[in-house]
Amino acid sequence: MDPQFHESLASMRDMMAEADCLISQKEVEHALDRMAEQITEDFGDKLPVIYCVMNGGLITTGHLLTRLGFPLEVDYLHATRYRGKTRGGELFWRVSPEIPMAGRHVIIVDDILDEGSTLAAILQYCQEAGAASISTAVLVDKRHDRKAVPGLKADYCSLEVVDRYVFGFGMDYQGYWRNAPGIFAPKGL
Repeated sequence: MDPQFHESLASMRDMMAEADCLISQKEVEHALDRMAEQITEDFGDKLPVIYCVMNGGLITTGHLLTRLGFPLEVDYLHATRYRGKTRGGELFWRVSPEIPMAGRHVIIVDDILDEGSTLAAILQYCQEAGAASISTAVLVDKRHDRKAVPGLKADYCSLEVVDRYVFGFGMDYQGYWRNAPGIFAPKGL
């Protein structure tokens, strides 16, 4: 095997071993239960379409969907500003949704609301596509005053994190650890 592979593997394992657990998996599960109750109350009789924002929203969407006991459709879109980096750049669209939004009740599900530039662009896309209503659900909201749009908040969000770089439960650290069971922050970030 490539020595660089072993070095990268060791580096990622060491980072995880030293990371701070900010929110446990149990707390995440309770937050998803609360979010599902609210969404069910608001959309249980509307046949909504849920759009997962890839890749970060994949785990949150999967866990949320199993808690929603009403008919809905699921699709995904892939818009990113990170592209494997720890800081966002220009918005890049990889995949647009297949299920038409026109006249539909749309719920956008993502992992985190940080500055919100990606989410703001997705919301504009949904409006231009003619959605009947647009709601957002994110697992965590990062507390700071750098939102791309003043006052930007998710319609459904049960967790907040401090202003640190976070990973786990869909959020990555240099492309890795989306699968971490909870929300973590690397030491020093």
